[in-house]
Amino acid sequence: METLFTQYSYIFVAAGFAFIAGLILLTNRPRWNDYLAFAVIVGALVAAWVTLHPRQTLLMDDAKEVQAMIGAGEPVLLEFQSPY
Repeated sequence: METLFTQYSYIFVAAGFAFIAGLILLTNRPRWNDYLAFAVIVGALVAAWVTLHPRQTLLMDDAKEVQAMIGAGEPVLLEFQSPY
């Protein structure tokens, strides 16, 4: 259950935000600009998800190997690097 909220929390928050924006914009006789604003909000939320969602990387197998080494009870030296 914990991974459900950490992995998909953006989707829950974005769906709630889109629902509230839809209630505000699309009630009380909406006009074309209200529909356009709602479409822009939903489009921005989808674009943010496509850009920022978690992906499988090439180093995931290495991370699993390091986790197994840490759990083995022997000291492990980790070196963190950045390409920047």
